[in-house]
Amino acid sequence: MAERSFAREVEDLRLSDGEIFSGEGILAITKALLQSGVSYVGGYQGSPISHLMDVLADAKDVLDELDVIFQSSANEATAAAMLSASVMYPLRGAVAWKSTVGTNVASDALANLSSGGVTGGAMVIIGEDYGEGSSIMQERTHAFAMKSQMWLLDPRPDHTCIVDLIEKGFLLSEASNTPVMLEVRVRTCHMHGSFVAKDNVKPVFTLKDALNNPKRDLSRIVLPPAAYEHEQEKIHKRLPAAIDFVRDNKLNEWMGPSEGKIGILMQGGMYNSVIRALQYLGLSDAYGNTKVPLYVMNVTYPVIDTEVAEFCRDKDAVLMVEEGQPEYLEQAINTVLRRRDINTRVSGKDVLPMGGDYTAQVLMQGIETFLATNDPHLLGNRPPLPDPKPVLALPEVQRLQTVVPPRPPGLCTGCPERPIFASMKLVEEELGTHHVSADIGCHLFSILPPFDLGATTMGFGLGPASTSAFNVKADKRSIAIMGDGGFWHNGLTSGIGNAVFNKHDGVFVIVDNYYSSATGGQDILSSRAQNANRSTNNSIVEALHGIGAKWVRQVDRTYDVTKMRDTLKEALTTKEEGPKIIVASSECMLNKQRRVKPQIAKAIKGGQRVVKERFGVDEDVCTGDHACIRLSGCPSLSVKQLDDPLRDDPVASIDNSCVACGNCGEVAEAAVLCPSFFRADVIHNPTRWDKFKASLAMTIIRVLQRRRAMRRIQFSAAST
Repeated sequence: MAERSFAREVEDLRLSDGEIFSGEGILAITKALLQSGVSYVGGYQGSPISHLMDVLADAKDVLDELDVIFQSSANEATAAAMLSASVMYPLRGAVAWKSTVGTNVASDALANLSSGGVTGGAMVIIGEDYGEGSSIMQERTHAFAMKSQMWLLDPRPDHTCIVDLIEKGFLLSEASNTPVMLEVRVRTCHMHGSFVAKDNVKPVFTLKDALNNPKRDLSRIVLPPAAYEHEQEKIHKRLPAAIDFVRDNKLNEWMGPSEGKIGILMQGGMYNSVIRALQYLGLSDAYGNTKVPLYVMNVTYPVIDTEVAEFCRDKDAVLMVEEGQPEYLEQAINTVLRRRDINTRVSGKDVLPMGGDYTAQVLMQGIETFLATNDPHLLGNRPPLPDPKPVLALPEVQRLQTVVPPRPPGLCTGCPERPIFASMKLVEEELGTHHVSADIGCHLFSILPPFDLGATTMGFGLGPASTSAFNVKADKRSIAIMGDGGFWHNGLTSGIGNAVFNKHDGVFVIVDNYYSSATGGQDILSSRAQNANRSTNNSIVEALHGIGAKWVRQVDRTYDVTKMRDTLKEALTTKEEGPKIIVASSECMLNKQRRVKPQIAKAIKGGQRVVKERFGVDEDVCTGDHACIRLSGCPSLSVKQLDDPLRDDPVASIDNSCVACGNCGEVAEAAVLCPSFFRADVIHNPTRWDKFKASLAMTIIRVLQRRRAMRRIQFSAAST
């Protein structure tokens, strides 16, 4: 069950020549692939590419009509290896994944792919972003492109430009026998726009044709001596062919006046933000009519030396706008100019931040500094610049910093992973702290309050491998956490298989929530749902036994905190040696609610009797120690100030976002805290029997209330 359905939008993928296509950038990318005659598409989900995978999954009928094969790959290495179909055959293929984390996984396959080169066009679509919105380490795909000599496209955020660059990207790949990368940022993927569509193109040469007519070219296989020849071919044939294609097809763009004392070079993806910054400085309008010469590098590798030299010649100074670090392009521009003895000054990271997200505000400050030094008259007549500092300095805004508590990222309301970590905290109170290796996924939020668990995270599915050095005899065992998505991505072999092989005497917790939840709720091998296009319902426990694991425990309802706690305690204290593996299973509540809520709403609207559970806190019983909150952290569990003057401390309270998972009550019971939690059944469309029972119950309650009131000691006011 994907996070978002594109069932309606994918119908627009059938638009033909001359019609206007409107929608998100992700949909424009998909349409461009189909217009380019792609034969196969694969990839691994991850923001912002996860929606591209969802679109392709929803577009199965459209793909089938065009004989296009789509595969949701097991991991990024699988996707990269899929492109090998383009090595021997004139087949166009594309794969996608998230930024450098995915490229790290795929690096080996990419190195071999780029070494031997391709016959058909091969494209890797990379989702990349910087700054606080990014969920990964701050590295650049640019380094991988240079390392393996794969051409890197960074399109200007405009639907027409993106679609054109994808189509030209396949031609570039074929002209130079080299795979290409297309880098798109989060803003690009989700921006809305339009372009004039073309007809979708069926592959002239299909995958069936390739299978029926197998071909083998020894010179494209990465083995000595061919491997040594590949390096020479890259330098003397492929690189010049790529440079000629980029230059001849004008993939990079010149904008603004043809002459000027200064100019700005930029990655294509930076164009919109640069224009906004120039607009604030009074040097452009919102439509890109700029007073400053611009060189937009829609191809950031290879750098086209002749174009750079032509743009910079006769200018006093240029600014290289390059997001992220190191400053590969700034160094390349300096090299181009120095070799040609062009004395134009090159600015870049001297006026712009070395790392981080290049927002319009950041660019405005950097460009202003650059212009003030090199062409100050351009800044003469400009509107007041937007400055948030006065607003941020207001007393009422300052007060918000002390009144509003910080809200770090956390698990969703009702998340089945929360009771797992609550159980770990309960065991910690009894057995002391243990070394915990975390992993990539929703469960990584356990490193934050209120759980504060986890010392390291090394990569998707590498939680168990991260404890491999701790395979020593000690008083305490190491604990590793891994999700079901990470398990199938990489962890089965690199983590669990490694632990079995080396008889690692540690504890391994596999969090099974039925989906690849952190990337949008896509189905995986162990998903419990039936999927017509993929094989699901494959048991994690059986896979563990299959590679030799002996001590395996399945907890099929993580909300049973008592059982989770006891199972963890058993794993940490048993005398049995070797890996102790716990598979903790419950459906991701976010995906469950997306599925169940429409069903419940439909049933209620149709007049059916529906019982919805709600949890609450008895204010008369709650002591206000808030231990339940410290062991839960659920967003629906908060505090409430009572009107009772004799009770100063706020009591626990459950708001209307509660999904009745029962975790708070389970935690309270397992921790032997208090009986203040109660469950109430809310009945929609009640039957006559329901109404009679409710009426009878209220009658009995009123009788008991009156009896209790009569027994109270009454104090009469003293008369004066």
